[in-house]
Amino acid sequence: MFRKLYDWVMRLAASRQAPAALAVVSFAESSFFPIPPDVMLAPMVAKRPDKAFVYAGICTAASVIGGLLGYAIGVYLEPLGELILKVFGHPDGRAEFQRWFDQWGLWVILIKGATPIPYKLVTITAGFARFDLLTFVWASILTRGVRFFAVATVLKFYGPALLAEFERRMNLYGVLLLVLLVGGFAALKFFG
Repeated sequence: MFRKLYDWVMRLAASRQAPAALAVVSFAESSFFPIPPDVMLAPMVAKRPDKAFVYAGICTAASVIGGLLGYAIGVYLEPLGELILKVFGHPDGRAEFQRWFDQWGLWVILIKGATPIPYKLVTITAGFARFDLLTFVWASILTRGVRFFAVATVLKFYGPALLAEFERRMNLYGVLLLVLLVGGFAALKFFG
């Protein structure tokens, strides 16, 4: 199972459609899609290390533009925003994130935008909070850029060795990833 999925992602990463697919995933992940763009970015950089920073730039730009959609959902489509938060394990997320924005403001975007926490939670709740749009945009550019350029840099220089290791032990890493994903969702439900 992991081999087929891996082969499909690697074929897509090597195709001419890869940059467009990366942009679509990056855009969608910032507002409603559950899968982070790293899933596309990593194999693309592994296949083409010379394009690492181009791919990181695509991720950053599309993620910020998608973040504007998330922000708009929070401002104009509040019931949809609340549903998205509920689906991602935060049924009381609006009140929780509102307190965060009231207390920490800009730091919510700067810290959470660089972590694996789904960025859509930040973008939608920034809209709920009517957080200053200009500050939201520049903070998103900064934090998403740091994240994607850091991933691209690591993979550019260490990607081939990491890729070879991953291919040798794909099933083990696939199971570990699955355990982490399930554990992460369980933790969100339990602690969220």
